[in-house]
Amino acid sequence: MRAIVLLITLLLSATAWAEEKGHYERVTAAGPSLAGNLAGDPADREVSVYLPADYAKQGSRRYNVLYLLHGFTDNDAQWFGRAGKHFVNVPEAVDSAVAAGVPGFIVVMPNALTRFGGSMYSNSAVNGDWETFVSRDLVKFIDARYRTVATPAGRGIAGHSMGGYGALRLAMKAPGVFGSVYAMSPCCLGANLQPDARMFEGAQRIKSLDEIAASDFFTKAMLASAAAWSPNPKKPPLYIDLPYQDGKLVPEVVASQAANAPLAMFHQYVSALKGYKAIAIDSGDQDAFIAPTVTQMHGLFDEYGIAHDYEIYEGDHLNRIHERLVGKVLPFFGRQFAAK
Repeated sequence: MRAIVLLITLLLSATAWAEEKGHYERVTAAGPSLAGNLAGDPADREVSVYLPADYAKQGSRRYNVLYLLHGFTDNDAQWFGRAGKHFVNVPEAVDSAVAAGVPGFIVVMPNALTRFGGSMYSNSAVNGDWETFVSRDLVKFIDARYRTVATPAGRGIAGHSMGGYGALRLAMKAPGVFGSVYAMSPCCLGANLQPDARMFEGAQRIKSLDEIAASDFFTKAMLASAAAWSPNPKKPPLYIDLPYQDGKLVPEVVASQAANAPLAMFHQYVSALKGYKAIAIDSGDQDAFIAPTVTQMHGLFDEYGIAHDYEIYEGDHLNRIHERLVGKVLPFFGRQFAAK
């Protein structure tokens, strides 16, 4: 009899544990802001959504939403464990955080992979208006489809690498949409005013959109930066201007790209940044190009008296992202949502 009771107890415990896991679904969001992009990328985008375990049972309850942006050459399927082993798994991270006491909320990630490897979450004739897609089209879609807290206080935005850049960019340029921001190892914060011609040798050899996929990561990054920040609609087939043309530096192109560096943009958007309940930025100390610029941004926040969390931790660009999502990022938003 005792063995039967024990077996029933174990079965009930296992069932309860299984019920604590959230529910994953992948949906498609229309993107009118992306329509007509010169690269020919689809305007309708796949979106991974992770719902709290009790979402289906709580028929009238509304949930806060974290919009999470992935990095360059990544996609939502990889981050959500649907495309093999990756350095991060969002559903597992959320389940672990909830088990540790973080209140449940909806997590949303659009598939922002483009023919250039990524859009930098910027508005561009080449990629489409990604700032507007995330801050307007996607938010509108999620609010209509799910029971959300449809206010800035009920929305947070975070991202890693290119996604961290995107989170900061949207925080500056789309005030009144999100209430809290977390940039994990954000790329591209600083402006490169004296680029080395050798950096663009690979990019200059690419002559068609179809050739981009087989190019190396660095070449893709140079092309993607140009597609986002120095597009040229009169220059097919790539529709971009590179900072070097015919072996000569083009100051106008350098200036166009540099103007999109958050460290340069910061002073124009101080009032917007002061409107957030909470902001956090971080980087691993071994992230050689990113850690110094994160520290510079920390200095700007301090200069303007903007409260924020800042951390340089032991790690590189990828090796602790899952761990920090569980222990830092998700609890950060849990606190902000609870403090409404």
